Amino acid sequence: MKVLVTGGAGFIGSHLCSELINCGDEVICYDNLEDGQIQNIQHLINNEKFKFIEETILNFEALLESSVDVDVIYHLAGKADIVPSVNNPKLYFDVNVTGSFNVIEAARANNIKRVVYAASSSCYGLVDEYPTTETCALSPEYPYAQTKLMGESCLLHWGKVYGIEVNSLRLFNVYGPRSRTNGAYGSVMGVFLAQKLASKKFTVVGSGEQVRDFVYVGDVAKAFMKAGKCKKFGEIINIATNNPQSINHLVSLLDGYGVEFIPKRPGEPDRTQGDSTKAKEILGWSAETTFEEGVQLILNDIDYWKDARVWSSSEIKKETESWFKLLGKNE
Repeated sequence: MKVLVTGGAGFIGSHLCSELINCGDEVICYDNLEDGQIQNIQHLINNEKFKFIEETILNFEALLESSVDVDVIYHLAGKADIVPSVNNPKLYFDVNVTGSFNVIEAARANNIKRVVYAASSSCYGLVDEYPTTETCALSPEYPYAQTKLMGESCLLHWGKVYGIEVNSLRLFNVYGPRSRTNGAYGSVMGVFLAQKLASKKFTVVGSGEQVRDFVYVGDVAKAFMKAGKCKKFGEIINIATNNPQSINHLVSLLDGYGVEFIPKRPGEPDRTQGDSTKAKEILGWSAETTFEEGVQLILNDIDYWKDARVWSSSEIKKETESWFKLLGKNE
């Protein structure tokens, strides 16, 4: 097939592009390179089945032109991270909502019959249902989560009205090689890897006993491929392991230089654990990489993070001031 991957040079997108090409698909990688991640797709540049377009999803005309004669759009482009979404909600609305609208409108205009969306499990918020199913009540805690949910709602509605086969994958805590190394204070894995390389203590939030449903990026890429080729559509599907791991266990596997505990943050759950039943039933997908195997794969490639920003506890405190101020009042 001929496919378009928005955000194709990003963390998950670059792995998806590789998997699609390995399966014989022709891939158009559409990315604005905002985070300077050209190295993620360097190995694909000279492949005859790979085409790169440097553009933003806010440019509707470029999207329209780039998606002509495409069979499937995998929509992974978007703004991530909690802190900058609290500080700049308009940017997150523009990219995650208006950008997603542009993608589905381009699909409609070009008569593309299938779109797969990278949604976020953060839409569930602070839940008490474990494992969390797709029918759980939704309670986004910050603008990133809300705008990703709005993008999902837009795509599913357009799919229903205009006959586009849309599947939305709600991703839990994706980790692995090529995760972002610059920009805002973000995922625990990237923060810890940079600290390990700098021989600094790991800044562990709260007690470290909180658990996360970590899903290896290679497994996630395969889930997207299956969602693009399965017979069912109009589905919301958790991409999770249903086997969460504690932050303290991650610390032990990374084997760093000690731990510094920092305050627990408002709006963050103590547990994420996704029910992956629908993924198995509809996609025939389940996570194959154990957490221990995935962390070892990251450690094998740890030099990727050698130029990443090393966050100190004082810098994290300053970066998250608005987070505590705005979200803390709701607790």
